[in-house]
Amino acid sequence: MQLWGRLSSLNVRKAVWAAQEAGVPFLRMDAGMRFGVVNTAPYLAMNPNALVPTLQDGALVLWESNVIVRYLCARYAPERLYPADLATRFEAERWMDWQQTTFNPAGGQAFLQWIRTPTEQRDIAAIARSVAATEPLLRMVDTHLGTHPFIAGAQFTMADIPLGCEVHRWFGLPQPRPRLANIERWYAALQQRPAALGVLDLELS
Repeated sequence: MQLWGRLSSLNVRKAVWAAQEAGVPFLRMDAGMRFGVVNTAPYLAMNPNALVPTLQDGALVLWESNVIVRYLCARYAPERLYPADLATRFEAERWMDWQQTTFNPAGGQAFLQWIRTPTEQRDIAAIARSVAATEPLLRMVDTHLGTHPFIAGAQFTMADIPLGCEVHRWFGLPQPRPRLANIERWYAALQQRPAALGVLDLELS
């Protein structure tokens, strides 16, 4: 199995963590930003979006990070990471979609300004808007985790991977944040998972 994408990408980290959790061997190739590759003809034939990650597993080629997470969990860790119970599965699906459509857009600007923008060009107002959009979402997750050990319920599932990567990025920003005891408890548990090594211990770049 082959995975294209640079580890500085939140979306690539999701795929790497999912593969490690599922226990499936894979080869990762750097691609995107300074590594190039994504605009070459062979890559575009696999992923016409010219984005990362892209996964090739035999004849199957997938792009879209949360789809890759779902596939890896369903194919290589059914029931353990991809819930068999439909209610639990769609609880996981709901939070995964929410991460992509709501949480990620809210927090993205703060990340880009703090980590990928030179200090003299940094837009403090953009950071403030991103913080104002993200903190209510964090409180929502914190409230949810007050009654659930993990995102989809009692067990770690595929849903914890995208949200865990998102919180890793937010917690890594050089800015103050409110105490969120339930998120902090959950995130500390994620950091202890062997499969999270090489993902949740990375510095942002």
